[in-house]
Amino acid sequence: MNEKITIMQERISAEEYVDFLKRSDLGSQYPKERFDERIEKLVRNVSISIVARNVSGVAVGVLFGLTDFAYWLYVTDLGVDRAYAKQGIGRQLMKKAHEISGGEKDIAVYLIANEDAIPFYEKLGMVKSEEVMQYNKIEWTDFKVE
Repeated sequence: MNEKITIMQERISAEEYVDFLKRSDLGSQYPKERFDERIEKLVRNVSISIVARNVSGVAVGVLFGLTDFAYWLYVTDLGVDRAYAKQGIGRQLMKKAHEISGGEKDIAVYLIANEDAIPFYEKLGMVKSEEVMQYNKIEWTDFKVE
């Protein structure tokens, strides 16, 4: 598949994001508890929202990030529609997020990667770190958006 993909900073609706989750591997990264309510908050409040769309306008890649636009960017979500995998969309989304947040000379990028995604992030030059602190007391029932 080599169709034209457009990548833009834009807000995506909760409904469209849930539809996208069904077509990507991100659909299993959220807890079941209050899913609809929390997804609505996510798409409304994240500081960086970038969407890759195919020629039909369908979201085929999404990146959400939190940034201070001065020192750091924390990527909370990065996914690509399974039908569009391995076409460089994820790499382009990361590059655009880095540019929007302030550029690689000023902005350090952090994220939590699932095991399957680690090789992708390593190809981007990222390295595993054991230095992140965590505080997590949320209820978390695993499920998959379908």
